[in-house]
Amino acid sequence: MKRNTIRPFIIVLFSTALCGIVLLSCGQRNTNKSLDTPTSGKIKVGIDDSYKLMMEAQFDLFTNFYKNASFDTIYDAETNIVNLFLKDSIQTMVIGKQLSKKQIDDLRANLIVPTTTLIAHDAVAFIVNKNNKTNKFLYDQIRDIFLGKIKSWNQIDPRSGLGNIKMVFDKNGSANVRYFMEKFNIKEFPSTFSASTSNNQVINAVEKDKGTIGIISVNWISDPQDSISHNFLQRTQVAGITAFEGSTDADTYYKPFQAYILDQSYPFVRDVYFINRQTYNGLGIGLASFIAGEKGQTVILRSGMVPASAPIRVIELKK
Repeated sequence: MKRNTIRPFIIVLFSTALCGIVLLSCGQRNTNKSLDTPTSGKIKVGIDDSYKLMMEAQFDLFTNFYKNASFDTIYDAETNIVNLFLKDSIQTMVIGKQLSKKQIDDLRANLIVPTTTLIAHDAVAFIVNKNNKTNKFLYDQIRDIFLGKIKSWNQIDPRSGLGNIKMVFDKNGSANVRYFMEKFNIKEFPSTFSASTSNNQVINAVEKDKGTIGIISVNWISDPQDSISHNFLQRTQVAGITAFEGSTDADTYYKPFQAYILDQSYPFVRDVYFINRQTYNGLGIGLASFIAGEKGQTVILRSGMVPASAPIRVIELKK
């Protein structure tokens, strides 16, 4: 008798627990199911400040096509953006490097497999005051400024009369800082270097001081259709640099024009990546596909960088 009484109770208890598990799993699926799709919803995107103008144009164009999509944007130094990404504070990011093996392994340990899309080839430009007649540098001179071997303008041009060289970059921890530390194998910049608060402030510093050189992404000074970029083009000048170590005055000086970024005649070129940590078919995938597609690559072309998937044609005009 007890068995007959207990068995239905056990069956009911088991059935209730099973329903609870099913409902819980359904609830989890609904919770985990993205609130965003490839063309709708809202996500957070972290962007190194070097690529602010280009990405703002991408967002404007994307949301013009897909009205139900929006983006929470964070513009900051590359180091800070990567930290936010690893902590899951942002879902996607645009930076000037790939994740390290350790960073990828740490994400995979938490069942996150980040996807990386090469979207552009960029150049780091050197800008000088509009009235500075010294606007060409040998590769070795740029290197030696970073190494602290060249500190004054008369070491480059004895006729300049400008005194010490002041080098200004955007922010500590930015892509520009990391790029040159890796490029020239240095751990810290000389005392003549200083950090600003933004690319805008770098340009302001160069405009005000004839002896200052600014370090900036070509994106900020190359789009004549963008009012900010066009304004900066009128206020400063872009320096020409020889292509390789050991070059002399007899060699060609290159500016960071797209043709010279493409064939790497301009010596300070880097890649730009869109990295996504979403584990589902969400807005991050949609945005990456858009930027890597025809419309997004056209935006990159207009920004002064070289599109990753649709390189520009270089045509040589012969006299």
